[in-house]
Amino acid sequence: MLEAFSADFGRVGLLAKGARRGKSRGRGLLQPFRLLLLSWLRRRELGLVTAVEADMPFPLLQGRAVLSGFYLNELLLRLLQRDDPQPQLFESYLTAVRELAEQPREEPILRVFEKRLLDALGYGLTLDRDVQRGQRIDPNAVYYYRLDCGPVLEPAFGPFEVQIGGRTLLALAQGHVSESTELLEAKRLLRLALKQQLGEKPLMSRTLFRKPIDWSPAPAEKV
Repeated sequence: MLEAFSADFGRVGLLAKGARRGKSRGRGLLQPFRLLLLSWLRRRELGLVTAVEADMPFPLLQGRAVLSGFYLNELLLRLLQRDDPQPQLFESYLTAVRELAEQPREEPILRVFEKRLLDALGYGLTLDRDVQRGQRIDPNAVYYYRLDCGPVLEPAFGPFEVQIGGRTLLALAQGHVSESTELLEAKRLLRLALKQQLGEKPLMSRTLFRKPIDWSPAPAEKV
């Protein structure tokens, strides 16, 4: 059983019969984070894979980037409905996976993808103006982001509110969060916004992030 994410069909559930057999072409191709050309026949809820080919060369994730990739995948599984095309989100996902494979810092990549995911789901954040005064965000001011409306200057001390700098709001709006303070504030805001959609069930990939993992290569066996 597979869960695939496609540009034209969104998230789809598939069955790949015989994919685990030794001579099956799909055995080496049906792996996470691979860009593939898939054909399938629809059989009720799940489609039956009829053909699979590798698409253009795509970078492979290694080390901690694999955990970040699983985090992206888990967000898509938890938050996307099947058969709901999301072409822009598909491109954002491809961009995020490429960047995770090529860049050492995963935090900026994850924050931008989370923001774009919320946009695609219809829960986009207001990041460019003070919703009480209707004024543009001041990069030197400190705001209080209320999930029910947006950034304001006066705190309400509610459970769905987070303090965040104007500079971070503008950086997130532009899709370029890089400074350590910006990353920390953006993480708090996006985690709170995602929690509203995810509910109380924890993400398994976040649990993996907290576990120590030795990424060093295994020693070669003596022959």
